[in-house]
Amino acid sequence: MGAVTDDEVIRKRLLIDGDGAGDDRRINLLLKSFTKWCHSPGSPEEGFTQYQRMLGTLAQCEFSMGKTLMVYDMNLREMENYEKIYSNIEQNITSAHDKIAECKKEIQRAKRIRKNRQEYDALAKIIQQHPDRHETLKQLEALDKELQHLSHIKENVDAKLELRKKQFHVLLTTIQELQQTLENDEKLDDDQSQESPAQNGE
Repeated sequence: MGAVTDDEVIRKRLLIDGDGAGDDRRINLLLKSFTKWCHSPGSPEEGFTQYQRMLGTLAQCEFSMGKTLMVYDMNLREMENYEKIYSNIEQNITSAHDKIAECKKEIQRAKRIRKNRQEYDALAKIIQQHPDRHETLKQLEALDKELQHLSHIKENVDAKLELRKKQFHVLLTTIQELQQTLENDEKLDDDQSQESPAQNGE
């Protein structure tokens, strides 16, 4: 009867212990049960029953250890994945800063072009006041060509600036989505961590 009572105590403790926590206590109880089994004067049937129970307890310990190793490996892979995501985000942020700096330079260039065009327009008006001079007409034609060239440059700059703005918007959207994904993953991990103790209690 005493052996049965100890077995019931071990079984209840294993049920309460749940997954992973208290493996040392479980092993100590297994050693205690093994020692009692070795010195037990009971019948072979009782000894065999006790032996099977110890095997079951040992299997639980091995299963718990295997589960813990699997969780550990999974956490390592998750950490590596997060480090890659963080590295990509940092690279994207650096690239975004570079593109912003480039866009600012192009804006300054566009402003200079517009200022030059205004000056050329003012000069063209002055030249138009003296249409009777052949040399003045030539200068006016040259200025018109220069204005057309500058206008073309400005259009190219404006197009590139618009493209950079769109690319930067897409980049920011991607960063926000990555951050949202990380937050969702962390929240999911927290929820699973909170559910695991609740299940162990059951």
